[in-house]
Amino acid sequence: MKYSFFCRNNSRKTPVVKGLLLILLCVTIFTGCQKLLDIDSSHAVAEKNMWNSHEDTRSALIGVYGLMRAALANNNAFWMYGELRNGDFAAVQRQDIDAVIKNNLHAPLDMLNDLSNWRRFYAVVNAANLFLEHVGDVKQRDPRYSEQNMNVDVAQVRFLRAFAYFSMVRVWGDVPLITTSHDGEFVNKPRDKQSQVLAFIEKELQAAADYLPYNYSSDDPQQLGQYYNEGKDKWNGVLARKLSAYALMAHVAAWQAKYSYVAAYTKFVLDNAGKGSLSFATSDQLTAPNGFFSGRGGNNFISNHMIAFDFEFSNGDASYSGHLEELTLAAPLVSKSQPEIYVPKDTILGLFDQNVDDRFSLDSIKGEPTSDRYFTSFDSHTPIFSKIKVVQDGATSDPDFRIFGSAIIFTRLEEMALLRAEALAVLGDTGGSADLLNQIRDLRKLYHFNAEKEGDLINAIFRERRKELMGEGWRWFDIIRYNKLKRNDPRFNKLIDEGGIYWPVAESLLSQNQLLVQNPYWINK
Repeated sequence: MKYSFFCRNNSRKTPVVKGLLLILLCVTIFTGCQKLLDIDSSHAVAEKNMWNSHEDTRSALIGVYGLMRAALANNNAFWMYGELRNGDFAAVQRQDIDAVIKNNLHAPLDMLNDLSNWRRFYAVVNAANLFLEHVGDVKQRDPRYSEQNMNVDVAQVRFLRAFAYFSMVRVWGDVPLITTSHDGEFVNKPRDKQSQVLAFIEKELQAAADYLPYNYSSDDPQQLGQYYNEGKDKWNGVLARKLSAYALMAHVAAWQAKYSYVAAYTKFVLDNAGKGSLSFATSDQLTAPNGFFSGRGGNNFISNHMIAFDFEFSNGDASYSGHLEELTLAAPLVSKSQPEIYVPKDTILGLFDQNVDDRFSLDSIKGEPTSDRYFTSFDSHTPIFSKIKVVQDGATSDPDFRIFGSAIIFTRLEEMALLRAEALAVLGDTGGSADLLNQIRDLRKLYHFNAEKEGDLINAIFRERRKELMGEGWRWFDIIRYNKLKRNDPRFNKLIDEGGIYWPVAESLLSQNQLLVQNPYWINK
């Protein structure tokens, strides 16, 4: 049976199915709760028929991954939080998406209310806390569960908990820091300062990095032999690895403008990319239906996934919702007359202004695209953003069978290179920064950076990020970092200073816990 977060058509309670049961137990805590975080813990997970064998730890571990994926996919949260707000996409008709784009996050719309609620991320935290509290029981009861296996499992869970908290910090700022499951009894708790939560995240990631391998089932010193009796093809690009932790540490540091740390962490990732089977992707590999975003697609780029949450079609994980394609694709790629969102032509032409750009370029004389990897149907009113287009498995697809198998990718090697270029530019190493920028430009067949023509290097780096990472959930967070560096936009400075860069906290959470307070910017909005 292939590894999957959600496995169908199985009558036995295999480890994966037990993982699904754990997910379902955690998901049931979303409704009808009047506790601190809109989450009620379940004693069922800690029953003595759980936490007895290493199969139970595998199931619970898979459950935490599944919950993290669900938190990012629900209502396309990953893109609503990171890509659409004040970004390059425009809404065709949907009022709720338009509200996100225009920062009207207080509008009384169901999707906005749901996205303002952090309960799905605390489901990850709660499941992680339960795992860390009970994994020692398995070590005592099952002699097959080695010390190394336990250390690697604990490291992954600490990584996932840190990832959940970092996701929340970027969205809400201050959030309650909870590190125990409270054995099913939550007490009301106020929001902790963002700086305190970030310090916890850094500590967790550093500890996780010490025990995570570069690869699984590859005789890495941190993880010898087969991981849970499965070969490396089962785990490639699916689980958190050492470079996953360093990549996330780089972004935690960047969020705090600690650029010397950003430079160090990104250097570690880039210097050790080969150990983690990571490589830069060509434009074809990046945008092919069965390429980088397809997970275990025909080109098998999944080993290139540094931090990713997979929806593999062959395992029954592909779905209609929770994918960018749900919003961006239309005919002829899928049976849909128009997309929900698109990038306006003026924006496309303003960004992709070099006629050699491998991602998208236009023949200025004929007015026809010479490269259309990022955008198709350019002659229509709403060009289709087709950079990510994994319909079914990406290799064979039926436009009438609108189901998608793309992975949610948090970062990739090209993003790390551009983040390091950003750090070096801030630190004054303009030569090293330009070299990294040019390395990415070489991949996309662009001209090298020319200070006389382009001016500020930091502007050029963020412009390249805007193009290279379009549709990958970075635009809003890049805008925040850029404006914190430059402070040359009075309107956005006001948004930063008044906390308007964060989402409002859902009213349902505020009414359930009187110790919680609303983000100041959204009071009386």
